Amino acid sequence: MGKGAVDAEKEAAEAIVEQVRERYARVAVGKALSVFEEPSGSCCAPAGATAAPFACCGTLESASLKLGYEAKALADVPEGADLGLGCGAPVERLELEPGETVLDLGSGGGIDVFLAARKVGPEGRVIGVDMTPAMLDRARANAAKGGYTNVEFREGRLEKLPVEDASVDAVTSNCVINLVPDKAAVFGEIARVLKPGGRLVISDVVLDGTLPESIEKDVYAYVGCIAGAARREDYFARLEAAGLGRVEILKDIDGIALWTAAAPDEAQRLLDRTGVKVEQVTGIVRSVTFRARKPA
Repeated sequence: MGKGAVDAEKEAAEAIVEQVRERYARVAVGKALSVFEEPSGSCCAPAGATAAPFACCGTLESASLKLGYEAKALADVPEGADLGLGCGAPVERLELEPGETVLDLGSGGGIDVFLAARKVGPEGRVIGVDMTPAMLDRARANAAKGGYTNVEFREGRLEKLPVEDASVDAVTSNCVINLVPDKAAVFGEIARVLKPGGRLVISDVVLDGTLPESIEKDVYAYVGCIAGAARREDYFARLEAAGLGRVEILKDIDGIALWTAAAPDEAQRLLDRTGVKVEQVTGIVRSVTFRARKPA
């Protein structure tokens, strides 16, 4: 690939990153009901309300319960921390111990940071990294509201984490790595910041097939965690190339079925806009939660 082509590819990737940042910023401050929402679009909630893709036309709690969160855990986090932006509930599978240091990639409103903070206790620490200033402001306000003293939120890109080498015991992320064009760089950074023997549990979207072209090119499908997803074999090959192994799939479900059950109106709008029938994508988009480790 020539220099011109490489530069064009980098520019295209950065344009995607800016689209993601802008859409999630709108959700963070309540100016958009969903990352799938078009600028002129609307959802079922009243103007000015804060919702999210899996929560549209339902409640955030009911959407999060569908993703696997426990009702008691949700009741313990500050109001406003749960934006319904995930595709799983990875923290419960991390098996955290008091005193551990945890890193959450793409921490959003802070829900998984706060859940992890309760598990590691006051002697532990949880770091959330997000590239969207509005999300960081929201998460920090939530931390203050909840009285959390063992958490911090740092601004940064997942391809270049603002975290020291070999400094964390566990890494988690919930439906965010699929949004990053350079996924290999993300896995390399996870390997760098994990202590030897450290582990990760991540919920993300992968593909078991090829998406229809109209969805692949739809920017709202990208920021909504569908069009940016990698093929399953490529995703895990990049993870293992970074030195992370012992991969164990903990949950693997049809992402479209999950989405259409939790937010049918949002799903139908995307299908109508792209001219795709639900059976064309059923089974291709997968919501997976997996565990892996860095060698000791």
